[in-house]
Amino acid sequence: MRRTFRAVRSLIRDGGIPRWLRGLAALGLAPIPGPFDEAVLLVVGGVLWLFYRAQLMEAWQTAGRRA
Repeated sequence: MRRTFRAVRSLIRDGGIPRWLRGLAALGLAPIPGPFDEAVLLVVGGVLWLFYRAQLMEAWQTAGRRA
């Protein structure tokens, strides 16, 4: 769980991920009733996986080295 939090924190601080995408992820973390926030997180996750896979892998590996 700690590795996931460290990886997410690294991604948030990464300047290579656009601000609009980080904002959308923050919206997805908001406690909005219904499936809206989950749908937003799925879209953000898909975009990150398709277009920012290198940043995701780097953040995960960096978080693992800090453990």
